[in-house]
Amino acid sequence: MIDGKKVLFSGMQATGNLTLGNYLGALKNWVTLSDEYECFYSVVDMHSITVRQDSAELRSRARKLLTLYIAAGLDPEKNCIYYQSHVSGHAELAWILNCFTYMGELSRMTQFKDKSAKHADNINAGLFTYPVLMAADILLYQADVVPVGIDQMQHLELTRDIAQRFNAIYGDVFTVPEPYIGKVGARIMSLQDPSKKMSKSDENPNASIYLMDDPDTIMRKFKRAVTDSVGAVRYNEEEQPGICNLIDIYCACTGKSREETEKEFDGKGYGDFKTAVGESVVEKLRPLQEKMAELEKNKDYIDSVIKNNAERAAYVSNKTLRKVQKKVGFPIRP
Repeated sequence: MIDGKKVLFSGMQATGNLTLGNYLGALKNWVTLSDEYECFYSVVDMHSITVRQDSAELRSRARKLLTLYIAAGLDPEKNCIYYQSHVSGHAELAWILNCFTYMGELSRMTQFKDKSAKHADNINAGLFTYPVLMAADILLYQADVVPVGIDQMQHLELTRDIAQRFNAIYGDVFTVPEPYIGKVGARIMSLQDPSKKMSKSDENPNASIYLMDDPDTIMRKFKRAVTDSVGAVRYNEEEQPGICNLIDIYCACTGKSREETEKEFDGKGYGDFKTAVGESVVEKLRPLQEKMAELEKNKDYIDSVIKNNAERAAYVSNKTLRKVQKKVGFPIRP
């Protein structure tokens, strides 16, 4: 705990462009958590290089993502918003934790299997030990809670196992993190294939709404969204997954319930509904886009946030790192 608050850690990779799903499902909810928790929100750029990146593009995307955190409403005075690569403790602790993690545990990680299949020409050691770096991210700040999706739950379980294993040997060193169970963000699906989540890595540009899409692009993508032949705006997941997804998006952007939405569009066609959903998204993203444009012009301010928050993250993380180094027998630094 820090200043009487439990600690929460989360982060996003600086690859691809954030989607409406990232915003409604995670980022928007992060803003509300800073009142209850001491929050560390990282741009996890070290994780990004398990897949080959263009260096200039990665650097640019990392800055945009950090700026987007602030544009979305995260106050850098209340939340520690920083680059993972600017805090050396992440890498230092990851090496130590590698020595307390078993090959069999890592080989069972579903994400390693999936990414290995997608990047068969670059199955590197970093891809294999990625979950250990994630464990270091979390344990470095003694995080009490971590908001995770289903796809990351396996990694959090491994983090808990590593922490408990280390604690069993050396005493009460790490806080064993729990998954954050709170208000669940909207689960936004692909506009072209509602059976899978909206993704920033989708090859079909019409499948995802990106946070910086202009209004015309947003409207065009919604007009092309997959629906069905039923012809009624009803929440029926089995027969109308595409319409269900659009209803969820509309509800998340307007604050209306599914029942209110069904009533509002009773007797109206899909064209009218798609237009309304698109307009609600345009209005939802407008303040964020305007704030983003304003912040990108203020280079000195963003630079100061980067510097100050990296120092703050390093100060907190070093307390854990020094304790761990001492426990494993490294010489004490003068």
